[in-house]
Amino acid sequence: MKGYMYILECSDGSYYTGSTIDLERRIEEHQNGEGANHTKKRLPVTLVYYEEYARIDEAFYREKQIQGWSRKKKEALIGSCEKSLKEAAQCINETHFKNYKGGFDSAQPPLVNGD
Repeated sequence: MKGYMYILECSDGSYYTGSTIDLERRIEEHQNGEGANHTKKRLPVTLVYYEEYARIDEAFYREKQIQGWSRKKKEALIGSCEKSLKEAAQCINETHFKNYKGGFDSAQPPLVNGD
């Protein structure tokens, strides 16, 4: 059975990510206050992004994946900006290789045995 993963923007600017087998009906349910608790309290909602899948379990899996994303990464997906999506996904913690101060970016090889 075909499935859809969708992202709604709520009236307070928050995002809600869901999945369904009938996208039009589900959006209507959200608009009528019959959707999730998150959207009921933040009407109206606007469909800002969706993906179609051959099976509902694939859409559900994608929903759970995206629910764990940062707002910045969701906005990059919504804007369909691949470059921004890659930048948002990039690890920037202190252990990330770009933050390493040991000379990987240097054109000179590292010193070996005090040379």
